[in-house]
Amino acid sequence: SDEVQAVQIVQVVQTVWLGAAMNAKDESFKDYVVDQLQQLNDVEARRMFGGYGLYQDETFFGIVHQGKLFFKIDESTVGEYRKRKMKPFRPNAKQTLKSYYQVPADIIEDADGLREWAVKAVQCQRQNRKA
Repeated sequence: SDEVQAVQIVQVVQTVWLGAAMNAKDESFKDYVVDQLQQLNDVEARRMFGGYGLYQDETFFGIVHQGKLFFKIDESTVGEYRKRKMKPFRPNAKQTLKSYYQVPADIIEDADGLREWAVKAVQCQRQNRKA
C-alpha cells in the first residue's frame, strides 16, 4: 500500500541522514584529534572501514570510529587504559581488536597528554613491526 511505501521511504531517508550525520560527527571529531596532534610531525587521517586510520609517517597507530579514538597498545601500555576502564576497539558485535584501546576523553582534550599517548602508540606499532 501507499502508506507502507511511505513508511519505508521515511526509514531509508532516516538511515541515510543518520549515516551522513554520524559521518559528519566523525569527520569533525577526526579533524579535532588531528588538530590536537599537530605538534607531532606527519600525522594524517585516512578513511578506512567506516572511520579513519591515524598514521604518523606511514606508521598506523590509531583509529577514529563513531566519535571515539583508539590507540595501538602493547603489554607495556595497556595498563594505563585498563586502569581508566577503557575497552578494546569493537567495530561490530562480532569483532574485537584487542591491540587497540579507547583513549579517555580527558586525554583527548589535553593536547600534551594526547601527544604522549600517541607517541607511545606509534612506538608500540613500530616495535611490533620489528618482532
